Amino acid sequence: MQERAARTRQAVLEAAADEFAERGYEGASLQRVAGRAETSIGALTFHFRNKTALAEEVRLTGRARFGRCLAGLAPAADPLRELRALIDTLARLAHEDRFVRAVRRLEAGPPGSAPPLAETWLPVLRGLLDRAHGARWLRPGVAPEEAEAMLAHLAEGAMAAHGTPRGAAWGAVWDSIWDVVLHGLAADRGEAVQDGREPSRAESGRAPA
Repeated sequence: MQERAARTRQAVLEAAADEFAERGYEGASLQRVAGRAETSIGALTFHFRNKTALAEEVRLTGRARFGRCLAGLAPAADPLRELRALIDTLARLAHEDRFVRAVRRLEAGPPGSAPPLAETWLPVLRGLLDRAHGARWLRPGVAPEEAEAMLAHLAEGAMAAHGTPRGAAWGAVWDSIWDVVLHGLAADRGEAVQDGREPSRAESGRAPA
């Protein structure tokens, strides 16, 4: 019985994530959630007493999944490589994870005033830029706070484009975008050698997705 209840609860949560991601909080319907989960409205309200409670659980689940993915990013000696990996991960989660999509949609409306997901990933981005600046990976004259503003907009745009097909063409476009970004951010090879360090492959604009 407990196993069946756990399966029902998980099915309701997944159905609710899809419903909130598509329609937002105001447009979501508990009846549609129950239909998506192939259960009854009574079974749904047994686990979640109302739409607000269901939305809050979807938020918590999405933020936890998001945080685990960020914590799992592989560290690299090159902070610019890590920056690309971070933004790739943000875009992938916004495209592939129903709970992350739901959290982003729920940020735009009630209930409550939950902190935005940006409060989770912006400190990571800021830390990588500080590392890059301290190690002289950034082009002279590029202030970390200015780079942060640009990359934050790039990350938000990549996440907002989660409906775009992510095939080979998407990857080629993203490589081209990152080439342009890196050209503006990274110290060139001559500057790097003068600083006494060997530039990494990230300075060619090709870091793994």
